[in-house]
Amino acid sequence: MTKQLFCENLAFWNMLSQQQQTLFCNSLTHQTYKKGNCILGTKNCCGVVFIQSGSLRVYMLSEDGRDITLYRLHKGDVCMLAASCALPEITFDVFVDAEEDCDCYVISGATFTELTQNNLQLKLYAYETALTRFSEVMWVVQQIFFMKVDRRLAVFLWDEMMRTDSNLIELTQEQIAKYISSAREVVSRMLKYFVNENIVEVVRKGVLIVDKQRLKKLALADN
Repeated sequence: MTKQLFCENLAFWNMLSQQQQTLFCNSLTHQTYKKGNCILGTKNCCGVVFIQSGSLRVYMLSEDGRDITLYRLHKGDVCMLAASCALPEITFDVFVDAEEDCDCYVISGATFTELTQNNLQLKLYAYETALTRFSEVMWVVQQIFFMKVDRRLAVFLWDEMMRTDSNLIELTQEQIAKYISSAREVVSRMLKYFVNENIVEVVRKGVLIVDKQRLKKLALADN
């Protein structure tokens, strides 16, 4: 997809004036990130990231090095926090890693901020996007503090199955532990329980869902 076509397909494109469209598109750069690359850390800040393919993980780190996954972003999503160094409203430290090879378009935080300051509709789009991510963060907090680990794991596996439209969740137990903010040993123990209950199978490529209805029932169950 050409840069111009990409711009024209953006949800807010028609909200911009012709001059703003020119500034936005001319300022947009194509970027690729390899799996494991840090997109946003303590010393780097790339801008607002529009994901064409791949996925990003947004997380926070504690002083002792433990991390909590806030949310994950996939094709068609926008990562506003990758421009946090240019957005004064963001006063907390977050990190963004590429969890798969990513193909993206990026605009600097300064340019995006300039555009939002002169376009109310674009500012509302940015706030709505941020509000959606905030809701996801609140869901993570709710899971960590109010859900048992077995349900958290079931919710994650169910959501991942729905997102990928596949019964095979191609993730390691360590990755799953990071995504549900738990320990790998705990995830391993819970998966063994799920295996014994004939809900999943642990296979070489990851976790295979064998009983969707049981998994859904567990994911939707009350604590």
